[in-house]
Amino acid sequence: MPKPKVCILRTAGTNCDMETHFAFREAGADAELVHINNLINQQGKLKAYQILAIPGGFSYGDDIAAGKILASELKYKLIDPIKKFVADGKLIIGICNGFQILVKCGLLPGNNNLNQEATLSINDSAKFEDRWVYLKNQKSKIKNQKCVWVKNLPEIIYLPVAHGEGKFITKDKAVLERLKKNNQIIFQYCDEKGKSAAYPYNPNGSEEDIAGISDERGRILGLMPHPERHILLTQHPRWHTIKDKKYGPSLKRWQAGDGLQIFRNGVEYARKLI
Repeated sequence: MPKPKVCILRTAGTNCDMETHFAFREAGADAELVHINNLINQQGKLKAYQILAIPGGFSYGDDIAAGKILASELKYKLIDPIKKFVADGKLIIGICNGFQILVKCGLLPGNNNLNQEATLSINDSAKFEDRWVYLKNQKSKIKNQKCVWVKNLPEIIYLPVAHGEGKFITKDKAVLERLKKNNQIIFQYCDEKGKSAAYPYNPNGSEEDIAGISDERGRILGLMPHPERHILLTQHPRWHTIKDKKYGPSLKRWQAGDGLQIFRNGVEYARKLI
């Protein structure tokens, strides 16, 4: 069976590309690391892929603002192939720095003119936050959730964050209300029981505890936490204390971490695009 092809975009400062590559390979895809210059110099190259992944890191040192330079490259040097990629129904995921890039180039929340309608600003703590957080999956309360990346996820998942600029802010209340109305808020920070909670549960002060959003069609996902860093249960900080309690003695049942299902969902959906 042919495998979906994933373009994992990288440039100077990208540092989560190999973890993302591993995640997609574990999920059953054929993943390839591609430098931004290759896409710019070969404008038709992107059409060979079914998924575009923009991983975490500090692209171009996060000069000006986190993800701003790479976002500008996408918007002004790759706009035509990216618009074609989206119009063909293909998938995009941006993680951490990738989320910042998707927001700042206008692909998220998404509008016809790719105008920027939100940002990810400096954490309220004014420091780099490196911790594990609980995320509430909005699919649990929205029956018609369109996001293809969240199928079969538990109501609450546990993933790490590592960022200095992760506070999600919309341009105005109208944008925020549109996100709510269109069910584009995919993940929210929460406590162990799924309740809204202050710092450190919300590590950055994002409005409405927003940790991840999608476009209206549910095919472009951006999130600040790192699902690629919880592919194996042994990556969980307390794996040795929860494996027997939660999963029993069978190794096969506790190999997967909370993040793997997100990648599996993308790969499963992308198979029909081959």
